Formats: sequence, C-alpha cells, structure tokens
Amino acid sequence: MSLLVSIHDVTPAFDESARVLWNLCRDNGATPALLVVPNWHGEWPLVQHPDFVQWIRECALAGAEILLHGERHDEVGLPRTPADSLRAFGRTAREGEFLTLDEASAYARIQRGLHLFHDLAINPIGFVPPAWLAREETFAAVKRCGLGVSEDEDGIRVHARNVRMSAPAIRWSGRTPFRARASALLASWRWQTQRCKPLMRLALHPQDLSSPITAQSVQRETRRWLALGNIIHYADV
Repeated sequence: MSLLVSIHDVTPAFDESARVLWNLCRDNGATPALLVVPNWHGEWPLVQHPDFVQWIRECALAGAEILLHGERHDEVGLPRTPADSLRAFGRTAREGEFLTLDEASAYARIQRGLHLFHDLAINPIGFVPPAWLAREETFAAVKRCGLGVSEDEDGIRVHARNVRMSAPAIRWSGRTPFRARASALLASWRWQTQRCKPLMRLALHPQDLSSPITAQSVQRETRRWLALGNIIHYADV
C-alpha cells in the first residue's frame, strides 16, 4: 500500500489549523502536500498575508509539494444545472468552484492562480479542484496549463502520461454533528477494509479540527495510517 498525504484548503483563513495538521504529519514521519487557495472566498488574498506565504515557502523547502486548489474555492453564485446539483449533493456547501465551469472559464481561473503563485515565488506542480468537483473540461485546462497532476473524486490523474490511477480518499466532514459522526465511522471503516489497497489518499482539511468528533478521528487515523509507512509524493506517480 502506498499513501499520498495532503492538506487541503491551505489559506490564511485557517492559518492555525493548517499548521496543526502540518505538525501532526511531520511529527509522524510525513511531509504532506499543500493544496493552496489563492484568495479564499474572495476575502483572504495571499498577497495580504506575507507571513503565511513565507510559511508555505518554508514548507516547500522542507519537501512539501504545492498544488493550486481553485482560485477562491467557493461557487459565488455560479448557476448549477440539475445534474450539477445531483453530483454535488451531500458533498459540499456551495464550495465546488469548478463544478460548473467550461474549459475556457476553468483555464482562465487556473492561469490567474498560477500567475499569482509565480509572483509570490510559489511553484505548484498540479491542480486539485475544490471538493474534487469538476467537469472533464477542467482537466483538459489543467493539462493545457502545463501542470503535471490533478485529482478527482476517485483518483489521481497524471497528465503527462494520460493516466488515471484509482486512489480512495480518507476524509472527514464536521459541518454538523451527524456528518462528523458519520465521517469518523467511515474513516474507521476505511482503515479496517482498505489499508491493503495499492494506493490511498489521506486528505486532511483544517476545518476537520472544528468538531471534537472529527478532530479526534483525524488524530487517530492519521497516526495509524502514517505508521504503515510507504508514504509517497505526487512526483512518485
């Protein structure tokens, strides 16, 4: 079993929690990838938070791979079709920024994010759409932008080789007590049933720490998954 570890929603809006997750991984022998949002909800532009940007750079120097994670992460009123709503049902509270975008719109947003990263001396190797929700056109745009890897709900895409690798994701949701309990149970089930899979993803979110239920589950599951070893990076795939 190989394990790919990442911290999603890396933004100054969740500065403290992102650092807690980073330290959790590092203390248990892993250097997680950071999925960075340039301007969370249009209210947290990286350019206004130089100390946080410096922390991202320091993580990169310590071996963290950086991936672009949308431009602002939320949908900001983008119209959904019924099919879009059905696909996103139960998975996100209007946080699927790329769910409805065509290739041109996705390309424009990715390019703006890349230009900002370039100005901040942040070098991403890939792109992950918020909530893993995107149409195929987005992944075509990722490839056009020259990024090597991206992810969807079920796996990892290596664009240089036109390969998609199945990789179930261990993740949590603490938005409500019911969701917190359900996601903690699911995370435990994945440990019992999927730790012999060829490739797994451990997807940590700063918001996971907002609920005592998910926070405790994240601590427990992260430690025992990382104890298995064989932690890989996007460059390895």
